[in-house]
Amino acid sequence: MAEDDFEPKHFAREDSGDDALFYSAPRLVKHIDAAACAALAAFYARTLPLGGDILDLMSSYASHLPPEPDFGRVVGLGMNQVELEANSQLSERLIHNLNDNPLMPFADKSFDACLLAVSVQYLIRPMEVFADIARVLKPGALLAISFSNRMFATKAVAVWRSIGDADHARLLEVYLKKAGGYEDLNLHILTPAGAATDPLYVVSARRAG
Repeated sequence: MAEDDFEPKHFAREDSGDDALFYSAPRLVKHIDAAACAALAAFYARTLPLGGDILDLMSSYASHLPPEPDFGRVVGLGMNQVELEANSQLSERLIHNLNDNPLMPFADKSFDACLLAVSVQYLIRPMEVFADIARVLKPGALLAISFSNRMFATKAVAVWRSIGDADHARLLEVYLKKAGGYEDLNLHILTPAGAATDPLYVVSARRAG
């Protein structure tokens, strides 16, 4: 898909109702299976900076960080207070709906990394969100966007539902290039399709310096 091809229909959802209402009931579950969770934690262990301040976007019950992290702040921004309070890996918690307001209440260059785990399919204003992520990341900081084939289908945007995993990676590349401020884009296959686990992929990028 070319950068200028997006139309409102691409970000339509089967359930266009109030997100706050949809997420009001806590779901104290992990949305990928144990092997995929372990693969994501191992990826974070390899790539996240020790002592760094981490922003966990669209956070919930689990951040999938390594079990013994050595980070600074770990800030979880999500939609359900009960889920965030149950996430022991967070040091700070904030309720914020990125679909209503893609601008986050953080200062410029606040974070050493940003994680967006298996939730990007729900963003109806992804380029605006990624532009603001670039604002709050320090130069050279990592953005890691993980995705699988698991989702709340009625809340996923149409363009995501209409394509497969390989095209999901290309779609994220378009989002990031259109948002601007990123370099060093890469695709990481953590658990491939056909394995005895949920497929899991990460598109990573660095804040341009």
